[in-house]
Amino acid sequence: MKTNINTVASASPALTDWNEIQWIKAEKYVMKLRQRIFRAKQLGQHRKVRKLQRLMLRSKANLILSIRRATQLNKGKRSAGVDGYKVLKPQHRIELFNAMKDQKLLLHRPLPAKRTYIEKKNGKLRPLGIPTIKDRVFQSMVKNALEPEWEAKFEAVSYGFRPKRSILDATEDIWYKMNSKSKKSWVFEGDFKGCFDNLNHGFIMEQTKTFPGNKLITRWLQAGYVDNGVFNTTEAGTPQGGIISPLLENIALHGMEAALGITYRGGIHYDKINVSSKRSMVRYADDFVVFCESKEDAEKVYDDLKVYLASRGLELSCEKTKITHIEDGFDFLGFNIRRYKSSLTKQGTKLLIKPSGSSVKKAREKIKEVFKECFGQRVLILIERLNEVIRGYGNLWRHTVASKALNSLDYYMWKLITNHLKVLHPKKSADWRTKRYFSTAKHGGSRDKWILTCPVTEKQLLKFGWFKIERHVKVKFKNSIDDAKLKKYWIERGIKEFDSTNVMHRIKLAKAQNYLCPLCKRGLHEEGEALEVDHKREKNRGGKDTYKNFQLVHVSCHNERHHVRVNWHVMA
Repeated sequence: MKTNINTVASASPALTDWNEIQWIKAEKYVMKLRQRIFRAKQLGQHRKVRKLQRLMLRSKANLILSIRRATQLNKGKRSAGVDGYKVLKPQHRIELFNAMKDQKLLLHRPLPAKRTYIEKKNGKLRPLGIPTIKDRVFQSMVKNALEPEWEAKFEAVSYGFRPKRSILDATEDIWYKMNSKSKKSWVFEGDFKGCFDNLNHGFIMEQTKTFPGNKLITRWLQAGYVDNGVFNTTEAGTPQGGIISPLLENIALHGMEAALGITYRGGIHYDKINVSSKRSMVRYADDFVVFCESKEDAEKVYDDLKVYLASRGLELSCEKTKITHIEDGFDFLGFNIRRYKSSLTKQGTKLLIKPSGSSVKKAREKIKEVFKECFGQRVLILIERLNEVIRGYGNLWRHTVASKALNSLDYYMWKLITNHLKVLHPKKSADWRTKRYFSTAKHGGSRDKWILTCPVTEKQLLKFGWFKIERHVKVKFKNSIDDAKLKKYWIERGIKEFDSTNVMHRIKLAKAQNYLCPLCKRGLHEEGEALEVDHKREKNRGGKDTYKNFQLVHVSCHNERHHVRVNWHVMA
C-alpha cells in the first residue's frame, strides 16, 4: 500500500518506505502552494503571501521533496558538510525525514559551511561553501516559499539561476535587441567583482524583511565557514554552493533596469521586447550587458550604476568591464555576438551569434581530457564518455551559427580516435582496426560509414555535425513557471525542448510514454532530472534489447528500482 499524501503534507506518523511515497501528489501540493504565493503577490495581497509562505515552511510535502532534492537529485548530493554527514540510501532518507519532520524550521541554528575551491577560467580559484545536509534541506524549503514571491517581481531581462530560464534565452534576447534594425550599437560589458562574496547582508535582509523566515536567512548569511579546519566569520556575501544562495543573489541584484532608466511600452505584462528608452540590457546572474545608441551614453552607464552598486556592496571588475562597438563583437556566456556587414539585408548588416573562441578551445580540452582518462580502456567506455560531451556542446551550440565550430570538433576528434586505436592495438593493421571499430551510422540521419562503434554492444559515437542548427524560441517576457495560467505553455515548451535536445531513439521512447517516467509518473522534461534507458524486463530475466523492452526513466528512479530489487534478493 502506497503512502498517502496526507501523511506527507500534514502532521504524520513515521514513514517507513521511501520508495512508496506518492511523489506526484507531493509535487502537486507544493506547486499549487507556489502558484498561490505567486498570484497573491501579483494581486498585492501581502498578508496572504505571508500566510501561504508560513504554510509552505511547515509543509511535510515540502520537507520530503527538499530531502529528495538535496540528497538524490542535486549534483553535490554526495558531498558532506562540516559534520561529515551523508545521506545516500533510501533508508537514510527516511531516517532524516523522521528526524526533521517535528523540528521547527524557523528555530534552526545552521552550522558553518565547509570551504572548498574550484579552478576558474583565468586560473584563479573560486571558493565554494558546502552547507550540511540538514541546512541544504532547510534551504530548499525556504527557497520554495520565497522564490514564487520574487518570480512575480523579477525583471524580464534576468535569466541566471531562475526556473526554466537559460543561457540560450539570454542570448536570444540579445539577438532581438541588437539585430540589424536596432539603433543601439554600443555595448557596456559588465561583471561584478566577487559578487557572491561581497553582497551586503543588510541590503539582502532589507529586501526580505517581510518574509517569515527572514531571521533564518540572516543566520545562514552569518554562519561563517571552515577552511582547513579554521573557522572564519562572514561579514558579507552568500556562499556559493548553498541552495538558497543563487536566489539571494538575484534578489540583491534586482532593480538594475530601474537604475539605468529602462522602461517598456505596453505595460508590465507586455509580451514583446518593446523598450521605450535609449538603453536596454540583459543579465545572467552577475554577468550583464547594457546596449546604448552612442558611446557617450555607454560611458555614462557606470556613473548611473554607482548608487545601485554601493547599496549592494559591489564593485565592477576592471578586467571584464569594457565598452565595445557591436561591429567589433563581444563575448558573453560563451558566445561571440557581432554585427557583420551583409548585402543580403536592407540595413546592410546582420547580427550573428557564434560559439566564442575560448568556448571552442575549452571543448577541445575537454575532449582531449576524456581521451587521457580513457587511455587503454575499452572503446565502449570512450564512446559513452565522449557522447556526454558531444550532447552537451551540441545541444547548447545548435541554436547559434555553429556549423563551422561543430565540424571542426568532429575533425579534431577523428584524429584523436585514430591515435587512440593505434595505441590500443599497436600490432594490428589499419584495415583490421577499421573493420573492427568502424561501421555505418545507425542514427543521426547520416550515411557516414566511418562511425566509431563498440564491437560488442554496437553502441556508436555521436558526431557534432549531426546536431542540426535550429533557432531557439526565447521564453516570453515575464512568463514564470509559478503562474498557474501558463501550465499548458510550460508543458508544450518542455516537450519541444526535450525533442530538440535528445537523440531520436530517446524521443521515440518518450512519445510512447507520453513524456512521463513510467516508474514515478513525473515528466521526463522536468528541470534537473537526468535520464537513462532501462529494460522493462531485465536481461538476466530473459529481457531483450528491443524497443518494446526499453523505457526512458529518471536516473534516480532507475537507481531506486534496482536498489529495491537488490534488497528483495537479500530478504528472500
